[in-house]
Amino acid sequence: MAPRLQAEHDLAPTELDAIEERLNGDNRRLVGRDDDRNLVFALRDKTGHAVGVAAGYSWAGIAELKLMWVEESCRGVGHGRKLLDAFVSEAVARGVRRVWVSTHDFQAPGLYEKAGFERMAEFIGWPEGHSNIILCKTMAPR
Repeated sequence: MAPRLQAEHDLAPTELDAIEERLNGDNRRLVGRDDDRNLVFALRDKTGHAVGVAAGYSWAGIAELKLMWVEESCRGVGHGRKLLDAFVSEAVARGVRRVWVSTHDFQAPGLYEKAGFERMAEFIGWPEGHSNIILCKTMAPR
């Protein structure tokens, strides 16, 4: 029987994770590197509630910062920069040469640029009326 295409917009996270792991397995095999690891720093309040996070991964000499967020009541006092610096420092400790991130013009491109990231691409109208900006920081070889 041939595979059947169907919309599954509510696909269970566990099934989606399993499929992503299969893709990652293919990537490891094709590139010959199996050093992929999560890279996550959390900022927590006194009760242990997460009020900020820098989350992504490292693999094959690169790192992607996939999620960067600070709760609104905690913004403007340097927490975002602390999270970003911790993420980059850990990436460097793992031998990463480049860190990249995607952000929108209404989010934090200035934060990344002040931290030494350079704009690599900008998708105008993504979403309509705004831009999606890809930034990368390249570290000197150790």
